[in-house]
Amino acid sequence: MIYLDNGATTYFKPYEVKQAVNMAMNLYTANAGRGGHKLAQLSAEKIFEVREKVLKFFNANNHSCIFTSGCTNALNLGILGSVKQGGHVITTYLEHNSVLRPLEYLKGLGKIDYTVVENVDISHIENAILPNTYMIVTTQASNVTGERVDIKQVNKLCKKYNLLHLVDTAQGAGHIFDNLNDVDMIAFAGHKGLYGLGGVGGLVVKNGVELKPILFGGTGTMSESLVQPTNIPEGFEVGTVANIPIISVGAGIDYVMKNKSYILKKEQKLNSAMRDMLNNLDFITPYFTQNSVGVYSFNVGDLDSSYVSDYLNERFGICTRSGLHCAPLVHKHFGTQNRGMVRASLSSDNTLEDIKKLEIALKSLKSYLK
Repeated sequence: MIYLDNGATTYFKPYEVKQAVNMAMNLYTANAGRGGHKLAQLSAEKIFEVREKVLKFFNANNHSCIFTSGCTNALNLGILGSVKQGGHVITTYLEHNSVLRPLEYLKGLGKIDYTVVENVDISHIENAILPNTYMIVTTQASNVTGERVDIKQVNKLCKKYNLLHLVDTAQGAGHIFDNLNDVDMIAFAGHKGLYGLGGVGGLVVKNGVELKPILFGGTGTMSESLVQPTNIPEGFEVGTVANIPIISVGAGIDYVMKNKSYILKKEQKLNSAMRDMLNNLDFITPYFTQNSVGVYSFNVGDLDSSYVSDYLNERFGICTRSGLHCAPLVHKHFGTQNRGMVRASLSSDNTLEDIKKLEIALKSLKSYLK
């Protein structure tokens, strides 16, 4: 099997992550923050350690980390939890439905309006600012094309106009090492470039940013009150904390930081090879950018993307993803709403041989073209 679906989740999990998960199964299964006994305290201390690792990873010195069930939940919290009645939000055509659907939901309720810019150049984003704009939401890198947004420039713009800035790092974390210390809210996934387990992500929130809860229930704090507390992070981590997935992310961050140089060099070599291979096949339509984060979407002649992905899987054991990738506006931009795209996405665990085998498989499809 050749796994080229790392944009969805990494199949490879480092030994350090597996070891941390095994240890967590034995030592850290008590309910963190929900009891005063020693085992609960031990689990809570371990979760606190991971919070600190997350903040250090993002260079977020003046922030707190709220753990969530994933990046989707984190983006929902950032968008729904900061809503301003009658306000306006700016976002981009590159965004995932985890951004677009909460915005559309709020618009449908008559609470906000939002603008989607189809060019992520900073001048286009600035031109979209209205008197009632209160937030800009941008991805760090597209999960379809790999296109990057200049987070530093957008953040400067937000500071200039006193706007909130929410960044989706689902595809970027572990591949891009931006200093995000000035960003107001950072949503991340634990199971992609950070090599952790599924079912965990988080929202890193700058001190002073006000959020309203979007989930309600037990927090281990202020249990006497029927009103949901808003202290960060406890008031936003409703129910039992997912100890083991969270601990896996801490181990994944350790792995990435220890091997950062190796990962960047390896991915640079793989990205160069993948780019060259796909660009040199005259029957391939590429949609990826030069400076991708290991995300390569394309189409093969006039074939439907689902047919191509199924063919690669069944004939060659190559795992890719087809369809719209939960990012419909990217496909509207490229006119691929009907057949979608094939996406091959890399991680540092892939090899040049994987790319060579993909090339052989794609060439074998040529006879199926009109």
